[in-house]
Order: sequence, then C-alpha cells, then structure tokens
Amino acid sequence: MEWARVIEVEIQNETHQSVFRLKTIVVPRIGEGLRLQEPDGRWASYDVLDVWYQKAEYGDVWVPYLHVRMNEGEIRAIETERANPMVDRSQAVPIEDFLKKFEGAEDHRTTPIRLDLSEDVGA
Repeated sequence: MEWARVIEVEIQNETHQSVFRLKTIVVPRIGEGLRLQEPDGRWASYDVLDVWYQKAEYGDVWVPYLHVRMNEGEIRAIETERANPMVDRSQAVPIEDFLKKFEGAEDHRTTPIRLDLSEDVGA
C-alpha cells in the first residue's frame, strides 16, 4: 500500500489579510472552493483566486501558494446573521437551570380529566 504524500501549502487569505500554512494531500485549482476555519472557530467557504509555485529555500522543492477570498454567499450569510441573529444569546441559560424548570422541587399534581362524553351535565 502506498501512502499519500502530504503537501504543505501557504495560504494568503485576502478576506482577513493573513498568511498561514496548511498541510493537505491535493492543491486546489483556480476557481475551486475550499473550507477554512475562521478565527472565531466557524468554518467558511473560500474561493481560490490564484495558485502559483515558488522554489523552496531547502533543496529542489517547489512550494504551492494559494490566494483565497471568502466567497460572496458566505459573506452575505455572515452579514445577515450579524444583523438578524436567529438565536438571542441574551436569553441563554445553563442547561442545568433550564432542566430544573421541568424537574421542579415538588411532585407534580395530576389534573383529572373527565372523559365521559354523555349528555348528563348535571353531575
């Protein structure tokens, strides 16, 4: 069995004006997309704008470089979420406190329900 070779790629992120290295098995082509983790921990879609190779400082090795930018749909989704969050974080409570509402400190009373559907309403 032959193992895949891992390639170290330098990513130049236009959206965040940052540069970092990533280990991968394949180098994406211009126009393809990839998912990268944002500084806040979420994953976002990026478009590959440019790919080029430069000779490494060590030996006869060519290092791939990628120039990426967050795609338009992802940018709109982030802006929409900031303007109109689906979750009101100000109402967040620890799960233990939430569950106490349902467990309660005392036993629950059962409510009797009369299922007799006869016409005798005087009873």
